[in-house]
Parts: sequence; structure tokens; C-alpha cells
Amino acid sequence: MQEPISILQKYWGYDAFRPLQEEIIQSVLDGRDTLALLPTGGGKSICFQVPALCLDGICIVVSPLIALMKDQVLNLKKRGVRAEAIFSGMHYKEIDRILDNCIYGDTKLLYLSPERLSSELARERIRQMKVNLLAVDEAHCISQWGYDFRPSYLKIAEIRELLDKKVPVIALTATATKEVVADIREKLTFKNGAVFTKSFARENLAYVVLEEENKMQRLLSVLKGVSGSGVVYVRNRKRTKEIANFLKTNRIRADFYHAGLSPEQRTARQEAWIKNQIQVIVCTNAFGMGIDKPDVRSVVHMDLPDSLEAYFQEAGRGGRDGKKSYAVLLYASADKAMLERNLALSFPPIKDLRQVYRALGSYFQLAIGSGEGQAFDFDIVEFCKNFKLDVLKTFSCLKILEQEEWIILTEAIYLPSTFKVLVNREQLYDFQLKNKNLDIYVKTLLRLTEGAFQHFVKINENAMARFLKISADKMTAAIYQLHKEKIIEYRPAKDKPQVIFTKERVDADNLTIDTARFNFRKKQQTERVEKAIAYASTPRCRSQQLLEYFDEKSTPCGVCDICLKNKNDLLSKDDYERYRSKLHALLKREKLSEQELMESFSSNRHENVLKTLSYLMDEGIIEKEGDQLKWRAK
Repeated sequence: MQEPISILQKYWGYDAFRPLQEEIIQSVLDGRDTLALLPTGGGKSICFQVPALCLDGICIVVSPLIALMKDQVLNLKKRGVRAEAIFSGMHYKEIDRILDNCIYGDTKLLYLSPERLSSELARERIRQMKVNLLAVDEAHCISQWGYDFRPSYLKIAEIRELLDKKVPVIALTATATKEVVADIREKLTFKNGAVFTKSFARENLAYVVLEEENKMQRLLSVLKGVSGSGVVYVRNRKRTKEIANFLKTNRIRADFYHAGLSPEQRTARQEAWIKNQIQVIVCTNAFGMGIDKPDVRSVVHMDLPDSLEAYFQEAGRGGRDGKKSYAVLLYASADKAMLERNLALSFPPIKDLRQVYRALGSYFQLAIGSGEGQAFDFDIVEFCKNFKLDVLKTFSCLKILEQEEWIILTEAIYLPSTFKVLVNREQLYDFQLKNKNLDIYVKTLLRLTEGAFQHFVKINENAMARFLKISADKMTAAIYQLHKEKIIEYRPAKDKPQVIFTKERVDADNLTIDTARFNFRKKQQTERVEKAIAYASTPRCRSQQLLEYFDEKSTPCGVCDICLKNKNDLLSKDDYERYRSKLHALLKREKLSEQELMESFSSNRHENVLKTLSYLMDEGIIEKEGDQLKWRAK
């Protein structure tokens, strides 16, 4: 077995591990089930990739994020590591080829989406593989306590039964509360488990909340005040373009990014931002996963997030190089109402679920009793237009149907065009002689690719059209003609999400959901929304609020907007001692709410009482229990 440090140096070119990476890797190599809680940018992937290369055999990696899987496989291949990924939308023959290579070839890491992991084909082949490690990325998805619960994750533990009992599991996540941590360990049947947690504190990241009705002008002043690379997060695709155009009009190099752009556009804009050819990328949450740009100086959220987990992860993309950076939330009075409205839409009544489920059956022309295991490309906008449905409400219904295990809704999948030659060389030559009009296209296909007689190879119709100096439509038409003549098998590019039916279609009137589970998730999400609103509206150290959400005690950060305001607005020592003494006397006698405390002081003293109270709470001298405050006994 090679040493982890030599693997790190050979494939990644690093001289040393980041904090906790080495201990996590050693735990895995010692055969222990391991849970790694590392904040965004903490280097989670190395924690399973390095031991996978140290050990003989193959590592199976489960991830819900197809784009991230593809990025990691591409990066591993660039480093000379044999890695493959299998996810929804891929052709059966391609899946079959990859699984064979995992058994008989030298593939070191196999990435699987959780729904693919549970297929009978995958399970049968996994039994034949020499698996050295099972890695579960985004492990919080296994918990109903978590903010991104996915039922398909619950079946991961079943895979352990197919593996040698000595094969360890490593679970990784950037965001998990203590309830989620316990749930991960239980659901993955940890045996001799170890938990490694890196502090969520980011000393170089200043969290700032700015209450502002004119968000566009405030955004402009933030970006002009903070030099360097920036990310601006917004909720919907339309606003990404509007805000990017506004910034460009005001002489800031900006562009927009969302999942509705073509793969070429997304790649080009991402690369331009990484290379600092543009300063600011305005995007939806589709942007950022797997991107390790260290010099992001500002991350601005134009909308109040619906969970602190999501906010922490996105804000954490700033300042990974350890230099001073800013995570700014622009908060307006209407944001709270909008978040509460979105929460209500996220948990639609059963009649809406049945309406959308019925429409899905009609849309894909599925008979009652059919459809189990079938996958379909899915354009939600087109679907909603067809059935005159509201897009946001429909998306919420689809997510509930997924959590209730009626369907799986995948993210947009980009699969490039591929082709394979179906005839032998003599037959192909004969065809070219008889079809002079198609000869040049056959020659171009073979000249710009390699191995098409043996297996499917990737092609770019636009690049081929440029090579021949013709239109892309003409090139594609010629390829379709070759496919029609059965000279090649052509599979056009795909870039759509998919809907997978996990059960036979039932009559919509017979559709059922687990009401207790539904209500539990609704309660959890309501609490998350309330915490997000409290983060924006409570005048208390922002970093402390975030860290306490993840069960980590801390002192005031000194760099957030609240801490800076407190520094600039300090009470005199005598005033502080006077207010502290009275608060101590009141709270030693009984627990009181903040409002009840205020009633013991004249209104002109309320501001100073709040300052003293804030300081005492930051120091942990006064604690909050529900709505009441108590003096902490020493």
C-alpha cells in the first residue's frame, strides 16, 4: 500500500494535507467507518480519493449532483486516475461497458447517482467488483432532519450487504446539525465509527447583513467597494440577466449563469470568471458546486435564503485563500413575506399533488400499471404550459412526489452527441462509393474521431460543421441520414432533467402520501425558514448565529456588521456595569422575555439595555430558552 502523502504529491502536486484530511484518510485506511464534516472548500473529495488510490481495488462514490460527479471524473482523468460516472440518462450499453471495466479493468473510482446504485444491474455487478471503499458525498441527504433529504439515499446501506464486511464507509458533508450527524451514522449502519469535525468558523470571512430597499444600488456600492472576484446569488434565472446587464451598464465586468444556458455557454462563462476575464458572475444556486476558486473576495445574496445550511455553503465560497472576504446579504422588508409565501407553496395540498401526477401520466402517455423504472427527458416549463400549471407550485409538487418515492427528478444532464459505426470497413467503403453526397461526411466523422468501429465516440456537430465550412443544420442532417441508412448509430446530445417513475403508475385518485412524514418535513422546513429570518433580523454577531446553528460555541467574531457597530457604539464602563447589575438582579429572580425586561426600564434607556443584553448573550452570561432569557449560573 502506498503512503497517502506520496499519492497526494504524485497526483495532486501538494506537499501537505489540509487540516484534518490526513486524520480522516488514516481512519479510512484503518478500516473504520468515518464521518467527515468539512465546510465548503475544506477538501472533502481528497478524503476518499486518496485512500481509494492507496488501496487495491475500486472505490464506489455515491453523489446526488451529476454536474459535480462529471467535474470530479474529468479532473481525476486529467491527473491520470481512471474514474467513471454512471447517472440517469445514459444509454444501457454505455452503462454496461463502464461496469465491465470496473470488474475487469483498472478503474479506481466509480461515481454513481443514488437511484442508479439501487438498480439491479448495478447491484449485480457491484457484487463482482473488488470494492475497497464506499464513499457517500453530500451525506446530509440521507436525513429527514437535513435540508435536502433524498429518499434514494436511504437505500445506500443495502449496498453494504453486497460488500466484504471489512470495507469501510466514509460519509462527507459540509453542513450538518447534531440531529443530522446522528441520523447519518444510524442510516449508514456505522459500526466502529469515527467523526471528524472541522470548525465552521471562518475568521477571514466577514458576514454582513444590509437592510436595504434599493438593492441594486447597494449591490453596486458593495462591488465597487470590494475589489476582486465576486459572486452574486439570486433566486430566478430572469434576474441573473437583468442584474448582470445593470452591472455592465455601470462599468463592472459581469456575466450571468443558470441551468437554462447551453453547456457551451455555461462552460465559457465559468472559465471566464475563473480566469478573472470577468469580475462578477450573477447566478442561481446552479453555480458553484465543485468550483474551487480561492480568490473570491465577495459573495452577495440578493434574496434571503430559505435555510442557513444553503446560505453557509454558498457564502463559504468566498475567501478560500484565507484572505479577507465578505459574505453580504441584502435584506428588504418584503423578503420575510416572500420566504413565508414560498414555504406555503413548498408543501402543496394532496389535490395539487394528484393533479400534477395525473398530468405526468398524460404527458408521457403512461397507462395505469406501467412505467416503473422508466426515465423520460423533462422540460418543466413546456410541461406547465401544456397543462396550464404554475411552475413554482408544480416544482414543489414534483419534489414532494420524489420524497414520497413516486418519482425521481434529476438535475439537468448534459450528454454530448456520440456515434458508432455499425458496418465493417469494406461495407463502409462500398457505401461511400454508392453515396458520393455522403462521402465527405463519413470521412469527416472518421477523421475527427478515433475508435468509432469499436465503441461510441463523442462528436461536436458544430465543430465538424466549421471544419467543412457548412451550417450546423446541414451537418446534423447528414449524420441523421447515415443513422437512417444504418451505417452508424447516432445519439444526439441531451441537456434536460429527467423524471424517473420509481413505481407503476396508479390512478391519481389512489395516490397516497405519508401524512406524518409530510408534516414532519414541513415542521423542519418552517423552523429552517424562521432561523434564516432570525439571522437577518437579529442584531447579534452573524458568525455566532451561524455557528450556533451548527451546534458550535463561539465568541463574537469582531468583523461582522453587528460586531463593528458594537465596537463603534460602546457604552462607558460605568453605564455597562449599572445595566449589567440590574439585568442580573431581574434574571436571577426569574426568567423573563426580552419585552418583559424592557418594561423594567424607561424607554429612553432601551437602546443601552439592548447593547448590554447583546454583549452578555454573546459572552454566554445570559442564555435564551425559547422566548425567555435566563442568567447562566456559574
